[in-house]
Amino acid sequence: DRAYIAWDAFEYEVMIPDLVRRQMQSLVGEKISLYTMQYIEGNPTQGRLVPRLVGFLSTIEKEFFEMFCSVDGVGVKKALRAMGRPVPDIAKLIEEQDTQGLATLPGIGGAMAERIVAKLRRKMSKFALFVQSAAYEAEVERDVVQDTFDILRQLGHSESDAHKLLESVLATKKKFKDVDALLNAVYQQSHDIK
Repeated sequence: DRAYIAWDAFEYEVMIPDLVRRQMQSLVGEKISLYTMQYIEGNPTQGRLVPRLVGFLSTIEKEFFEMFCSVDGVGVKKALRAMGRPVPDIAKLIEEQDTQGLATLPGIGGAMAERIVAKLRRKMSKFALFVQSAAYEAEVERDVVQDTFDILRQLGHSESDAHKLLESVLATKKKFKDVDALLNAVYQQSHDIK
């Protein structure tokens, strides 16, 4: 899919994954900002190279996309096709080594899914914890979530347990200004459950 962005006298064609297209459907006619990356398409031996733009509505999506593209054999076009589901969903599939689930993504077969898991599974906690809430807009909140996750792991929680504790608190959609506030909310909620 493509978006056409007007800027003064210019109009830019920006390629977007399906998950971004769906988010943008409700924003038609509004001013938006896209986080873009540029890549060069074509074969240098044939002498035709074309610059292309890929756009995202958040830096976390852009960062995930770049990481996804880094897997041998994926590349920009395949990653654009594959990213039809929210970033946390895809990240969880990778983190949980669910190659069957990954293989259902457009353009990703079984062998490719295994390569993706092998390269990225230890780098997904930040993305798997990313919740489409206020954290979507605030860089600091994503850092707070990642730092709190790391502390929970250091305190002896398994990855799975740390995820569940954080997801439960983040589902409340409350804002947390720092790690202490989020950590306190995690332990308060787990205490209330008991």
